[in-house]
Amino acid sequence: MKKALLTLSSIVFIATGAFAESSNLKSGVGGALGGAGGAALGNAVGGTTGAVVGGAVGGGAGAAVTTKGKGKTGAVVGGAVGGGAGAAIGKSAGGGTAGAALGAGLGGGAGAALGRQLSK
Repeated sequence: MKKALLTLSSIVFIATGAFAESSNLKSGVGGALGGAGGAALGNAVGGTTGAVVGGAVGGGAGAAVTTKGKGKTGAVVGGAVGGGAGAAIGKSAGGGTAGAALGAGLGGGAGAALGRQLSK
């Protein structure tokens, strides 16, 4: 539990530090948290494939929940794609559940912010 909390706090710290603009910050944090949670849950249920799917869905949902107005669609797509890719990379690099969660968090957050920028 302690390790999970440390991982989560790291994700929040990195995601918030990466995006300065307020609306990007919100979609980035939402994508990160949703991606990490989805990846961890998916990994527990379905291994690598579950982590990728969970990261993608969680990343997209997290970005959507915390993004309003223009750019919402881009944030959802960016969060989903980034979350899924990050989960796969984190898991295959030997990080197990923690690696998948961290990878999905970072990928989801970055993807959400990028997607939002591109769809403005």
